[in-house]
Amino acid sequence: MNIRPATTDDAAACARIYAPYVTDTLVSFETEPPTAEEMASRIESSLAEHAWLVLETECETGPEVVGYAYATQHRTRAAYRWACDVSIYLDQERRGKGAGKALYAALFPILKERGYRRALAGIALPNEASIGIHRSFGFTDVGTYKNIGWKFDAWHDVAWMQLDL
Repeated sequence: MNIRPATTDDAAACARIYAPYVTDTLVSFETEPPTAEEMASRIESSLAEHAWLVLETECETGPEVVGYAYATQHRTRAAYRWACDVSIYLDQERRGKGAGKALYAALFPILKERGYRRALAGIALPNEASIGIHRSFGFTDVGTYKNIGWKFDAWHDVAWMQLDL
């Protein structure tokens, strides 16, 4: 496995990885998967101030992106400028095999070096796997937004967790 900074050339792979989370799960509250062009824009935006990393494995045809982690702005007010939101997305067959931990282990030092003090994660519930990985890095519970997201014809909660970088 190789972890490296993303480029806009990785947008199609990131969009492919993300699409099932949008269409088939509550993990993302988006309802339409972003296009490769939209994902490229997101990558550029994240890289400008935060970080976006991809995880590659070697395949018969060469390196293949199988996961990514990134940080984005937490809120727009200036007082929040030292905090960021973080997320991980993996190919479904990569889940539970250490890939997410490897991505976060690479991402958090970059964010700390860039001056960020807090990383926050919003986790649509239920999602024990995501809660588990965040707790394994020392994230603590902040609170839960009750019935905040409407998807699949039902209301869903979002737990917020925080890590001091």
